[in-house]
Amino acid sequence: MLGKITSVKEHMLTVNLNPVAVKNKNIVNLHVLIDDGEKKLVGEIVDVDHDEAKIFLLGEVYSGRFLAGVIKKPAFSAEIKLIPEEKMPLIIGLPNYNEKKHLQFGKSAIYDSIDVGVNINDFFSNHFAIFGATGSGKSCSVARLFQNLFLEKKEVTAYRSSIFVFDAYGEYKPAFKTMHDNNDKLNFKSYTTNTKFEDSEILRIPIWLLDVDDIAILLGADKHSQLPIIEKALKLINVFVRKEEEVLKHKNDIIARALLDILSSGSPSVQIRDQIISILSHYKTKELNLETMVMQPGYNRPLRQLLLIDGSGKMREVELLSQFLDSFLAEELEFGMPDGSFRYNLKDLQDAFNFALISEGVLKSNRVYDDSNVLRVRLQSLVNSDYSIFFDYPEFITKENFIKELITAPNGEKAQIINFNINYIDDRLAKTITKIYSKLLFNYSKENEQKGTRPFHIVLEEAHRYVQNDNDINLLGYNIFDRITKEGRKYGIILGLISQRPSELSETSLSQCSNFLIFRMLHPLDIRYIREMVPNITDEIVKFLRLLQPGSCVCFGLAFNVPTIVRFKMPNPAPDSYSSNISGIWFVENNK
Repeated sequence: MLGKITSVKEHMLTVNLNPVAVKNKNIVNLHVLIDDGEKKLVGEIVDVDHDEAKIFLLGEVYSGRFLAGVIKKPAFSAEIKLIPEEKMPLIIGLPNYNEKKHLQFGKSAIYDSIDVGVNINDFFSNHFAIFGATGSGKSCSVARLFQNLFLEKKEVTAYRSSIFVFDAYGEYKPAFKTMHDNNDKLNFKSYTTNTKFEDSEILRIPIWLLDVDDIAILLGADKHSQLPIIEKALKLINVFVRKEEEVLKHKNDIIARALLDILSSGSPSVQIRDQIISILSHYKTKELNLETMVMQPGYNRPLRQLLLIDGSGKMREVELLSQFLDSFLAEELEFGMPDGSFRYNLKDLQDAFNFALISEGVLKSNRVYDDSNVLRVRLQSLVNSDYSIFFDYPEFITKENFIKELITAPNGEKAQIINFNINYIDDRLAKTITKIYSKLLFNYSKENEQKGTRPFHIVLEEAHRYVQNDNDINLLGYNIFDRITKEGRKYGIILGLISQRPSELSETSLSQCSNFLIFRMLHPLDIRYIREMVPNITDEIVKFLRLLQPGSCVCFGLAFNVPTIVRFKMPNPAPDSYSSNISGIWFVENNK
């Protein structure tokens, strides 16, 4: 016997140790069987102080199976024995390993001979989080995890898997690009935001697949008053990208209505004149502009001259100008939203946005105009920037075919890992792109009649940059990552959060994660946040977080019987995630 129970408090036992049983043994972190006749409980030795040990209760062995959790505590007379290492796979390993059902993670850091793994459904059917400070081995272990899934299995292949990796630093490509060489059924696909790379496709999103919410995120909208303008612009696109004469008619109608509103506003003549000149300087057609000839019997003159103000400060030709503008009014039509069935580009969206501004009469309200004009300026900047290429899809494609294209490798076969290198764009656009892709995948999965039959896994490196407590919930009524974590499991869309700063993550998204791999953490704020936010974490787990070696992590959650320290093998090939070799760069031999 290991010793005698002297105290039972909540899930912690205090045991008076038997000197003979523990002589010359380091028993901290070893597991024990607690047999009181009625039941057999399992505990972990978490602390030893001379002749006394603290044992944390983990679960119960029942009918040859381990069940996590303890309801009834043991009697003081219970016998306590160390569990032999060969029996530990029942608790932390995979005693009946099956390639199709199970996945090996790595070795136990406590029991060197035991492989730690998970049931694939228990892990990959639930959202998961992987945390670790810089240098903790997080990236290498993530690469190793997926290499175990795809390259270490000899009898089966996860052919229909679709892992979308949003790669913040462009470091994962070396770890996966040779997948096909090891198994010709497996393929890796890479997209990049570096327009100079030749061995990866440039990331491109068909702008016509985006809706009001996507455009609002793209343009950084933050006020409800901005949404109607975006919606109006998208409706106008239905007209603007079609027949030229129909476009001209409706543009004339929109401009004429805006000018008639100004004429009837009751504002001073000078203000009316200046507003009309401003509109016709920016928004004009070949038929309606400042130089358009207004014809009268025996007298023609340009529209500009109708805006002249006499000595008394009045605009004499208001009635004539109103009659002229009335001639451009067309029957009002209710435009529908684009349905993704036709192609348009950013420039088309910009034109429609400009006309939406005056169509909604926002020029009459300085506040509303200022709010909407911010979006117009941002859209114009995007159109004129190098980033516009990411929304310049070369040909028309439907949403369904776009998703299919994403998961098709260059050789025409199914791609299992799709890597998005977003290292070459700023954080704001990177965040926007991850949201847009995630929403497209979520909506596609949600619309699938055979729910959950096409699982997608979205893995976000540096997730704290994107999965935040954003204003989206107030502006749009939801945050796409929160929605995925709350609803995605039923549709087969799973989120994986990888971060070195969990305290900056959305609380809602984090609270929905069921499995956790936590590498060394040093920042007290992050450790405290993990302690408060992560379900089922104990003080015993928290104690390990500062002491873990690189490549080792504490694994716990639905897929693990008990919290387990796992040591991952180095990936082969490794990701490009190593620190700069400062000494190798600094120093040269004196004779060179």
